[in-house]
Amino acid sequence: MRTLLARTLLAYALILIFSGCQPGADGDQTSVKSEKQQASEVEFLNSESALPDAPFSQAVRVGNLLFLSGQIGVMPGTREFPEGGFDAQAHQVMNNVKDTVEKFGSSMDRVVKCLVMIDDMSQWADFNAVYVQYFPGSKPARSAFGADGLALGALFEVECIATLP
Repeated sequence: MRTLLARTLLAYALILIFSGCQPGADGDQTSVKSEKQQASEVEFLNSESALPDAPFSQAVRVGNLLFLSGQIGVMPGTREFPEGGFDAQAHQVMNNVKDTVEKFGSSMDRVVKCLVMIDDMSQWADFNAVYVQYFPGSKPARSAFGADGLALGALFEVECIATLP
């Protein structure tokens, strides 16, 4: 009796597992998507604040994920850094991240991963003091490394991934 019950449960489990891999006979839309449907879920995004003539998209939406290109501390729509050196550029790079995620439908509390590139790693702790102001609650996963020769002579570049509602 137990063997029959075990076989029956195994059969049901296999049916459930394999039925999720095949399109349903009744046109079930929860099945595997066609390549055309998957391609339509990718959107390349730019706004008026993008760097002029940049050879990349400001962000790319894939499903409910928003991938930001690396942000540097230039004033929106320009190639000019704000006056004030380290602090001004640190705040500007994070404001650029914030503006970009918000412009494309997300928010800082939905940022799940950041990559921080710092021209001078001796400034890592000082940059962190600015960075955490933009994530007062939970902090996204993050990597950081020193990078010599960031775009336009930037002190920082920050790349993020956020979820969309």
